[in-house]
Amino acid sequence: MTETKPLSGAEEIHWDLSDLYNSPDDPAVKEDISKIKSLSDEFAEKYRGKFESFEPADLKEALAAYEVIYELLSKIGSYAYLNWTTNTEDPALGKMVQETNELSSEISQKLIFFDLEWLALPEEEAQKFFDAELLSNYRHYLVSSRKYKPYMLTEPQEQVMSAKSVTGARAWVRYFDETLGAARFDLDDESLTEQEVLSKLHEADRALRERAAISLTDGLKKMSRTLTFIFNTLLADKSTNDRLRGYDNWVSSRNLSNEISDEAVESLVTSVTNRYDLAQRYYKLKKSLLGVDELRDYDRYAPILENEARISWDEARDTVLKAYEGFHPEMGAVTRKFFDHNWIDAAIRPGKRGGAYSASTVPSVHPYVFMNYDGRIRDVQTLAHELGHGVHQYLSREQGILQANTPLTTAETASVFGEMLVFRDLLDQLDDEREKLALLIGKIDDTMATVFRQISMNRFEDAIHKARRNEGELSKDRFNELWMETQKEFYGDSVVLSDHYQHWWSYIPHFLHTPGYVYAYAFGELLVLALYESYKAAPEGFADRYLNLLRAGGSDAPEALIGKMGIDITSADFWNQGIGVVEQMINEAEELAASLAANTETE
Repeated sequence: MTETKPLSGAEEIHWDLSDLYNSPDDPAVKEDISKIKSLSDEFAEKYRGKFESFEPADLKEALAAYEVIYELLSKIGSYAYLNWTTNTEDPALGKMVQETNELSSEISQKLIFFDLEWLALPEEEAQKFFDAELLSNYRHYLVSSRKYKPYMLTEPQEQVMSAKSVTGARAWVRYFDETLGAARFDLDDESLTEQEVLSKLHEADRALRERAAISLTDGLKKMSRTLTFIFNTLLADKSTNDRLRGYDNWVSSRNLSNEISDEAVESLVTSVTNRYDLAQRYYKLKKSLLGVDELRDYDRYAPILENEARISWDEARDTVLKAYEGFHPEMGAVTRKFFDHNWIDAAIRPGKRGGAYSASTVPSVHPYVFMNYDGRIRDVQTLAHELGHGVHQYLSREQGILQANTPLTTAETASVFGEMLVFRDLLDQLDDEREKLALLIGKIDDTMATVFRQISMNRFEDAIHKARRNEGELSKDRFNELWMETQKEFYGDSVVLSDHYQHWWSYIPHFLHTPGYVYAYAFGELLVLALYESYKAAPEGFADRYLNLLRAGGSDAPEALIGKMGIDITSADFWNQGIGVVEQMINEAEELAASLAANTETE
């Protein structure tokens, strides 16, 4: 007989999206759609062909009008997407997502002339706008947008690219999400969602973890033809787009939007892959702590204490608020808004998308946090992570829609820093060495996943993009082969990867949602480790500077913003400094483990 799963208290934690719209049928949705179309027509009529005669005041007026249009467009798109991710099985919600995608494409086609005319200006003419004090609030947007000049096409070509994306890449990504959202995995006479079966890999019961791994694999194998086709189609679509635009390689467009050079990314990847030995050393420690003959893929996230406590939603909320308020009162006050005003959706339910995210929505509203809370310590860390994003997005709204968001390279800063605050707060509260070690191991598990595993996934992503371009359509077996090659390079002989593990590439959404994303997690984690060390060494004034960093959003280049915190992210030593902090945590875990073993022998 199946045991009743304990309640977490998050079963009724649903967000209230009424600050965006009251419902998909809200009359305000149609009114705003009509307004967007009307404003776009007026914008095109007023500003097309006028750039050559613009003065700074004219451009400021045009940018303000441009922001109004995109604010409304993003508001509708945010509402549609947020609503749909809570129930991807509802055709009406999927329909609204598709309609907003089509609307976005329609508006993009009307307004693309504005970007192209701006990029067509000679550099010396563009410089007067960069230098104008009147445009200082838009300066970084104007400067960074010029970097796309070599990769833009003609207006008719750009319009075709936008139109086809709706029935191309966007449609396939939605199909992937709906396929995984509708999937059910059979485990112990239960039919579980993807998120529910993945959560079993964190259970103390090893036999249950193994059954969960097999259940996940069996479900993925049933969908393998569909998932393989989706991956192939999106890889080919990106290859076509990159070729038409003239990007050097598959990740160049992502690096450009992340405001980081191809060389810097290569330096990050090389620094991490060169220290795979550190990850392998850690997994050998974990094997010893678990007392198993070999550490298998389904053991990687196992807790080292059999009776890992379940943490209620209320406890998780209080834990995060305490850590955030302790760091800076304003940070705590902003975080509290998410709980008090129902800006979080945490309940696990059928049809809900897996994973977690924080959606910035639009500056005139506020962010929303999405997650699947299951009552584990890792879920508390996920809550802290997403609320870190939420605080960042809330504070950066003052930069306006064109400069509020940061590149992915620095977008993870606030989220990972928030996790670190909660982790250290929890660790400081513990006196029992065994509990301390268990918490530390959980944190290192997450760090391994964030730094080393994400870079190993980047290596897989690199391999499949290159293989798709050089070999043509890839078979399921070829995907499996490339996945296992890159994963075995990472784990070495420290983890035994079972045959079932070869299929696990196929459920990871980042490869499709945002190609090239995953290395940003490693970037963010290593950056935060360096930041946290700075905080510990010189806490005076750090919190104020940190909040100013978040408030700045994307108003300057990442190296300039982070440089104000005393860190040079362009330095070749930067990555190794962060990896050194990871090694310190492993040393700490090894010392705690040795101390516990010695105490056991003397008892």
